[in-house]
Amino acid sequence: MSGAPADVRLTLEEVRALARRVLLAAGLAAPHAFAVAETMVAGERDGCASHGIYRLLVAARSIAAGVVVTDAVPAVSEPAPALVQVDGGGGFAQLAFETGRPLLAEKARRYGIAALALNHVVHFAALWPEVEALAEDGLVALAFTPSHAWVAPTGGTQPVFGTNPIAFGWPRPGAHPFVFDFATSAVARGEIELHRRAGKPVPDDWGYDAAGAPTTDAEAVLAGAMRTFGGHKGSALAAMVELLAGPLIGDMTSRESIALDDGRGGSPIGGELIVAIDPAGFLGLGVAGHLQRAEALFDAIEGQGARLPSQRRYDARQRSLAEGVIIPGALYADILALPGGEK
Repeated sequence: MSGAPADVRLTLEEVRALARRVLLAAGLAAPHAFAVAETMVAGERDGCASHGIYRLLVAARSIAAGVVVTDAVPAVSEPAPALVQVDGGGGFAQLAFETGRPLLAEKARRYGIAALALNHVVHFAALWPEVEALAEDGLVALAFTPSHAWVAPTGGTQPVFGTNPIAFGWPRPGAHPFVFDFATSAVARGEIELHRRAGKPVPDDWGYDAAGAPTTDAEAVLAGAMRTFGGHKGSALAAMVELLAGPLIGDMTSRESIALDDGRGGSPIGGELIVAIDPAGFLGLGVAGHLQRAEALFDAIEGQGARLPSQRRYDARQRSLAEGVIIPGALYADILALPGGEK
C-alpha cells in the first residue's frame, strides 16, 4: 500500500523557479509572473505556508477561469498632489504596486504623507510584503484591501465582508521593520483551505455552514461563512476596510467582487489603499531621536518575554535562507501536475 507523497525540501531559488515556470505556463506575462512569484517566495521564506506556493494553485485557477488579464499594463495617474492611482487593468495586484511604489515614496517624502490607490486588480496574497518594502525605505505604511464576501458580520451568519486584512509597517534603524498583517476574519481563508486539503477539522469559532450553524468541517465553512475575529470589534474593522479600499477609491466592495466573479471561483477583484508617512515630515531633524523612543517601546515589549508580531516571520526567514523550506508532498505533487510544474 502506498502512503502519502513524501515532503520535499526546496531552496528559495528553487521555489522561485518553480513559481515562475508555472505562472508563465499558465499564460501570465513575464513582468506579472516575476512579481507574483516573489510574493509566493516571501510567503515560503517567512513560514507563511498559506501565502506561499500553495497560491500557485489559486493563481492558476484564476487565470484559467478568465478572471485575470494576463498581460495587463498598469497605468499611473496623479489625481491630487499627494495621491497616486494605478489602474491595474485587471491584472494581479503585485505589478500594479511595484509600478506605483516609487511615486508613492517620492510623494510621501515631499508632502510628509501620501496615498496610493490600486484599482481594477486581482488579489490573492498577503499585504505584509508591501508595507515591509515601504518600511525598509524608511516610511511608516498602512495597507487595506477587501476581498470576496466570505465573512459574516457579528450577529449574522451570511457573508458580507471579505477577509479584509490590515497591514502596518514601521521602520527600525538597524533592525527589521516592525510589521503586522492580519485578516479581520478569525483566520485567513487560505488556512481553512489548507485544513480542508489535509482533512483536518477547524475550530468551531472559525465559521458557519451554509445553514448558519457553527461547524468544524473546513469544507462546510468554505461553502458557508467565515467569522470575524474579536466579535463586534473585528466586524467594525472589516467594515472600515470595505469603505477605505472600496467606495473611497472608487472600487468594489467584497459583495460586488464575488458577484462579478459569477461562480468562476477566481481570486478577489477590486482595489487596495496604501498610505505612506515619512516620519521626518512631522519630526524634521529630530526624527532619529523619536525613532529611538519607539525602540524603547519595543524593548519594553520584548524585555518581559513577549514577542513582536513580526518576529516569528523573521526567525523563519533566517532558517529558510540557510536551510530552504519544506513543501508538503501532496501539495508539491499537485503543483508539479500543473503545466510548467515539471522542468
